[in-house]
Amino acid sequence: MGKIIFYEDRNFGGRSYECMSDCPELNSYLSRCNSCRVDNGCFMVYDRSNYMGNQFYLRRGEYSDYSRMGMFESIRSCRMIPMHRGSFRMRIYERENFGGQMMELMDDCDSIMDRYRMSDCQSCNVMDGHWLMYEQPHFRGRMMYMRPGEYRSFREMGYSNTRFMSMRRIMDSC
Repeated sequence: MGKIIFYEDRNFGGRSYECMSDCPELNSYLSRCNSCRVDNGCFMVYDRSNYMGNQFYLRRGEYSDYSRMGMFESIRSCRMIPMHRGSFRMRIYERENFGGQMMELMDDCDSIMDRYRMSDCQSCNVMDGHWLMYEQPHFRGRMMYMRPGEYRSFREMGYSNTRFMSMRRIMDSC
């Protein structure tokens, strides 16, 4: 079972709120959130409500000041990443609605351009496991959390100017 504690101020100051599951709106509990401590599990945190906006992956540890880490000013929502012990499988597509070139991944891919000669990825189908997709090769830049399901259009999900160029399995002991 995952557990994350959010604090209003940097360096774990001010009021706090404990969370052990998904939370679509942290502002219901705290006026702002500028630091957190992950006691157990893995979480995705978002700078907008309802799991929208910029995302950042957090595993067990202390995060005393988001702005120093290159994140965002305040966390508005979080999603717990469940433990996955099985295989990993995801199909990525060059175009929206599963069109164009398709490649199937079962392990991390540090560059879809180098590995598959694929210049863009606009939709995907996650069959097994939980994944992080990154906008730049070698797992850099903005990221997006992908759990099992069909994702027909990254543009319609709010990523219209983002190209995802690398993918990594979430294999931590969440």
